[in-house]
Amino acid sequence: VIVFGGNAKIESAPFDGDLPLIGKIEANANLLTSSTSLAAGLKLAKASFPEDTARRVVIISDGNENMGDSLSIAESMANDGIGIDVVPIDLVAKSEVSVDKVVIPTEIRKGQEFKTKVVISNDTQSDEPVTGKLRLVRKTATSETQIGDEDVTLEPGKNIIGFTSSLDRSAVYTIEAVFVPDNKTQDKITQNNEASAFTHVRGKGKVLLIEDAFYSGEFTNMIQVLQANSIEVDVMPSSELYTTPGELLQYDSVILANLPRASGDEAGAAEIQSFSDAQIKMLVDNCEHMGGGIVMLGGDRSLGAGGWSNSLLEKAMPVDFQIKNDKISAVGALALMMHACEMPNGNHWEKVIGIEAIKVLGPMDYCGVVDWSDWGGKPRWLWTMPKGVDRVFQKRKTMLGLLNRMSSGDMPDFNAPMKLMLNGLKATKASMKHAIIISDGDPTPPTNALLKQFKAAKITISTVAVGTHGAAGSTPLQKIAKATGGQYRVAKNPKALPKIYQREARRVAKPVIKESKTGMSVIPVRGGGAHEILSGIDCANLPPFYGYVMSTIKKDDLVEQLAIASDPKNDKGENSTVLATWRYGNGRTICFSSDAGYKWTGNWLNNDQYEKLFVQMVRHSMRPITQSANFTVAAETKDGMARIVVTALDDNDELLNGLEMNGHGVNSAKTGDNDNGIPLDFNQIGPGKYVAEHPIDGSGNRLYTIFPGEGYERLTAGINVPYSSEYSERESNKALLQSLTSYEPRGGEPGKLIEGDLSESGLSDLLASNTFRPTLSAAVGIQDVWPLLLVLCGVAFFADVFVRRVAMNFDWLTDGFSSLIKRFSGDTSERQQASISRLKSRKLEIEREI
Repeated sequence: VIVFGGNAKIESAPFDGDLPLIGKIEANANLLTSSTSLAAGLKLAKASFPEDTARRVVIISDGNENMGDSLSIAESMANDGIGIDVVPIDLVAKSEVSVDKVVIPTEIRKGQEFKTKVVISNDTQSDEPVTGKLRLVRKTATSETQIGDEDVTLEPGKNIIGFTSSLDRSAVYTIEAVFVPDNKTQDKITQNNEASAFTHVRGKGKVLLIEDAFYSGEFTNMIQVLQANSIEVDVMPSSELYTTPGELLQYDSVILANLPRASGDEAGAAEIQSFSDAQIKMLVDNCEHMGGGIVMLGGDRSLGAGGWSNSLLEKAMPVDFQIKNDKISAVGALALMMHACEMPNGNHWEKVIGIEAIKVLGPMDYCGVVDWSDWGGKPRWLWTMPKGVDRVFQKRKTMLGLLNRMSSGDMPDFNAPMKLMLNGLKATKASMKHAIIISDGDPTPPTNALLKQFKAAKITISTVAVGTHGAAGSTPLQKIAKATGGQYRVAKNPKALPKIYQREARRVAKPVIKESKTGMSVIPVRGGGAHEILSGIDCANLPPFYGYVMSTIKKDDLVEQLAIASDPKNDKGENSTVLATWRYGNGRTICFSSDAGYKWTGNWLNNDQYEKLFVQMVRHSMRPITQSANFTVAAETKDGMARIVVTALDDNDELLNGLEMNGHGVNSAKTGDNDNGIPLDFNQIGPGKYVAEHPIDGSGNRLYTIFPGEGYERLTAGINVPYSSEYSERESNKALLQSLTSYEPRGGEPGKLIEGDLSESGLSDLLASNTFRPTLSAAVGIQDVWPLLLVLCGVAFFADVFVRRVAMNFDWLTDGFSSLIKRFSGDTSERQQASISRLKSRKLEIEREI
């Protein structure tokens, strides 16, 4: 027994006996019930048949498949000799109301009036209208507004209800329509009572600026400058980050303003906000596939100092956030002391936080892990490299592997492991040394003398308290952090630990910050002054700036290094990049390693070139239009496929052929790490006409960005799938079911369409049809012959050895045969006389001897 929906599951495997079906069908728990794939059920049935049997499938279905191609699977099964019988399910017609679609233009201009049309079907059993309320909701990434709640009367058939409105703010809007009937008996299926559509309201240009929620207001001057130059700016705090890729599509560029990967206040709060891997991937994909820009502004919490090393964002930027030059002392050393084994899943969380901390470190940084060995009853370095602390370069994978295999014990004393940690960190040549201790605080506290040694060695220690024998919190851990200048944090939820360690590991990255009390100059790289970002800007007239975050320029011909810092001297720009850009996929990324006037470039605020620099920087990331053309985009859904058609004309309405058109789409509702979007592969099918198709999985808005070719403006389109066609079928697909039975299996006869009532009273009629009837090709069983041959060979071998080794004399056969003849012939007198004679002779011999 196989149950199927969008996928198929085995409820009961084939066996010789009664089917053990008791109560509800258990496989329903893992079934995709929003769609139907007969093909999935047939494939699984074909794979589940036992060998050496005649094979037949009995399908019980209404035949309304909306995924897969069951006819092609049925044909291949017939070629393999598998028959198909069908028991059709007759759908009972019901009164039903469904919201078919919402129709709005996919692109409108700000302030432009447009009409929203809602198409609603009233499939009623009678001629009576259906009354109810139609609610319209307008949604953006950050808000939701009800724009309509009207009483409507739906006549039988199609009903079109229109609304006129306008939008005064550029954004991606979703208009959602929901119908609620007054009489629920007139509408049996509620899943098809809502639909939505989206529109992109275009302005002159719109960017998203994400700032650290704990340091809001640092970029007020820059925001005012951009707005004064007709660039709309939305400000998003790191505490309220985007959650779906669709939220980023409305922006031409995203600015990361002195933004760390994990942020929190300096008071040691355990509640820290951070970018998840999924959010970083959304941001990078929005650039690479959808053409949006990324501008990363420096500051003491950005680039390598912000914990972005070894992330997807680093891959997308024109610079590496790590310093790969051993001549520069911008390296740190981090030691982790693990004592969390007693908390729930403690060893697991120790591995997670260790891995997260090492990910933040650059290749020239040092790292070591101290835990307590139950085997030796003493502290140990997890890796036996020099002094237990070693450079991450080329050993990151080894360190991560050792962490994954770590199993630490209960630490009774802080003194011994902290001494080990002190000696290891002192032996490193790092300009910044930091340690993190995670514990419940119950080991013997360290001595004051030991804490003074840490302070004298300029090694800071941050402590993280976890609860094991009660509530989290520890006075000894507070004392350690206070005495060494570190932070004390209390983790009430283990899920907060990775964020805490990401932030603490950033302390080691602080040496990548280059500051100068006397100031540094901006030096344009040869040819950089002609770039559109620096067009009209005289770098020599820029006032001195006082700091930036060092990085390593990528060795790639696509990277455009525009300006470097005057300090360090003779660096040749390898690690002193101030401004660089490159094209990443369909978008552009820009790195400005100093800040925007808050701390290091405060002298620039009163300089007329400040406004020009940042406006041109942001505009460059927004992908300029260099050629004009007339493109029309149409998108539709049919048979489970989305079809996007682009018609390309130039300014003279001549058809454009041979364009290298590509695109990418996203499901606006998906948020998972594994969502790689929807690649669009366009093929030219006629003069000026390009088409791309992809299968549709599930409901929701599909938003597409299309790139007609180098220099052309990107296009946008969208498709809304309000609900699965599973909820809109009105009758059975008898034609498909009949076609499935018509295939003639190899060596057999076609199947049957078994009509009957599926109610309990009609089951006897259905069971009268013999699905085990012998109208299929005979089952052929193949058995191995080698066991019989082995027995025969054994017997022949024994006979051969016996004949060769045993000598046989057959004279005894003659004597025996004669004896038998005499015995059975009845002549016994002669034998008796001979016996008496022998007895007499023997008696005489004995007498003579006596």
